[in-house]
Amino acid sequence: MADAQTIYGIHAVRAVLKGGAERIIGAWLDRQRKDVKLQTIQRNLEQVGVRVEYTDKKALEKLSKNGNHQGVLLTVRLPSERTEEALKKAIKERTEEAFYLVLDQVTDPHNLGACLRTALAAGVQGVIVPKDNACRLNATVCKVASGAAEILPVYRVTNLSRILKWLKNEGVWLTGAASEAPTDVFDAQLTGSVAIVMGAEGKGLRQLTQQHCDQLVKIPMSDEVESLNVSVATGIIFYEVLRQNRAAKLSSHT
Repeated sequence: MADAQTIYGIHAVRAVLKGGAERIIGAWLDRQRKDVKLQTIQRNLEQVGVRVEYTDKKALEKLSKNGNHQGVLLTVRLPSERTEEALKKAIKERTEEAFYLVLDQVTDPHNLGACLRTALAAGVQGVIVPKDNACRLNATVCKVASGAAEILPVYRVTNLSRILKWLKNEGVWLTGAASEAPTDVFDAQLTGSVAIVMGAEGKGLRQLTQQHCDQLVKIPMSDEVESLNVSVATGIIFYEVLRQNRAAKLSSHT
């Protein structure tokens, strides 16, 4: 099925059950395994009305193309992307400081998947991508994301510039990453409601996107390294956001 993917492994299957059980098409379990983790997954699948088929290890290895299936495999419909209207609703109804990632024309599915995984780990509330010239959620993205695509909302917007303006009007501070920026990320103000804006590897942020940012920051690197993978760079900035917010909370209680 063009709109389906294979999910295997205990962690990935748990993520689907938590964030998108309604998308499960089929389920296979190793009949020889009786451990608690698989028994719990079996019960959860049955509770959501999924018929479980029991097979052997060799069949699961074939279905997973020799992946680390850990005795469980699903076929699922790909997660749905969310709309611009859904993004605006989420921002308007938030009960805490906003924390979003904006990806400007990232076209590589491996990079998108890695960014989703990093964003979920850091507690990001959603990822914003443009309608054109940007990778869509597909099986490769979901596999690399290791369950993050099942949980983290991905919002596809028609006009990225317009959304960036709107986010600023809603009090979200836009911080763009650019190698030529005058400020190191560790010297920048990153507390409060923020959106981290990242460009594609090799190209970086488009000039128009840079102009919409409240500030541009760079990651200090040795002269021997020209650039970092976008997901690695994103992770560094995310955790500086978390560090600054934690420090701000601690100082407010002293």
